[in-house]
Amino acid sequence: MLSDEKVTHMSHVILQELLEKDIVDITEDESVVRRAIKRAIQMQMHIGEEMDAAVRRKIASLSRHVPEGSPEWETLYQKYFREEQVRHGLPVE
Repeated sequence: MLSDEKVTHMSHVILQELLEKDIVDITEDESVVRRAIKRAIQMQMHIGEEMDAAVRRKIASLSRHVPEGSPEWETLYQKYFREEQVRHGLPVE
């Protein structure tokens, strides 16, 4: 989880890059745009946390115990996380 200060900093950096590279033209006050960027970052972090929790529950519900950190656990985590990404309509790496 990122702190509020880090998310705020990220929103400033993102907006600055978008403006410097002339990717966007804004008609709103920059603070309004930064707040929207910040909300988007926080929403994505929340979705990521929900996906992580769902994957961990799925692994824990297996009939046999798979120790966290083991190669099998890591493989299952990656597999189930990709499934969650697809379920949420997110790009799969």
